[in-house]
Amino acid sequence: MNAKLYFFFVLTLCLGELGVAKAQGFAGLGTKAEGFALPIPGRRFEFPGDHGPHSDFRIEWWYVTANLKGADGIDYGAQWTLFRSAAAPGDKSGWSSPQVWMGNAAVTTPDRQFSAERLARGGVGQAGVNTSPFSAWIDEWSLAEREPTGAGDELSHLRMTATGADFGYLFDLDASGPIVPQGDNGFSVKSAEGQASYYYSQPFYTVTGVLRLPGKEVAVTGKAWLDREWSSQPLAANQTGWDWFSLHFDSGEKLMGFRLRDSAGGGYTSGTWISAEGQPTTIPPNQLKVTPGATASVAGRAVPVKWHLALPERGLDVSVSAINDQAWVASQFPYWEGPVRTTGSFKGLGYLEMTGYR
Repeated sequence: MNAKLYFFFVLTLCLGELGVAKAQGFAGLGTKAEGFALPIPGRRFEFPGDHGPHSDFRIEWWYVTANLKGADGIDYGAQWTLFRSAAAPGDKSGWSSPQVWMGNAAVTTPDRQFSAERLARGGVGQAGVNTSPFSAWIDEWSLAEREPTGAGDELSHLRMTATGADFGYLFDLDASGPIVPQGDNGFSVKSAEGQASYYYSQPFYTVTGVLRLPGKEVAVTGKAWLDREWSSQPLAANQTGWDWFSLHFDSGEKLMGFRLRDSAGGGYTSGTWISAEGQPTTIPPNQLKVTPGATASVAGRAVPVKWHLALPERGLDVSVSAINDQAWVASQFPYWEGPVRTTGSFKGLGYLEMTGYR
């Protein structure tokens, strides 16, 4: 689940030359996906092919978040995302391609937020994804296989780079566990009406590298989580935003959970509990209790920066707190995203992403 799906699709809508119809629902994600493929239950992932683009689907992304500790003792967060969105199914070469690409990168410190974005048109080589060896790029930003093996292990050893006007990073990511399918073997339902996406994660990365900030470079280590998701109509027309959590617990277990808010004031929750060995267990709809707590004034909006998550069957009863309340990404399409800590029955850290707050 990824907030910048919203912004990427809005970008496509803004490019009138692509002929996209007026959006319905949340940023057009509830719009009927006529002509595009739709996810269906029972499909099995095929690697390395599924690491690459799926041009018959309307929207797709490659998304990494990292919780980092600097050699200076400070906690940091970093994010790298590449999005693909299409005005029509299929692809063509050159400027006839219906594909649009966007990159987002960000770094969060306890008192600062840095971010940058890149835009590209498909078909001209400025952005894209290759499967084996794996590489995803937009301009000079890249997420690429560092030690190609050719053995179906394309995401295990990656190098991640991005730069902005006042920040940059180069990280090596090494997986210590398996790829994890989300939802029902990768079929992730997003609403009571049955809208869904294909979704898998690699949540077992260790990170080493260097973070560049104004006036200094810092060596960092930490944990990272990669999400891969694609669909054509993942939301219901009345869904207005979401709150998405990816959490690493000190026990070695992990949680992906989300709450999708609707215009009637309700919400749809789901997620996946991941064992320390990488075994996923789907959390049935609305069993994960996701309750907002204290808010902060962020860019003129009241945004929840403390949360309570409960899942009695797993003994989960935790408070989730932002490391930096002001982790607002003030891009062309602004949103909140940043690192968090958990306290309570499971201590740990992770990432929170929130959209639709006005």
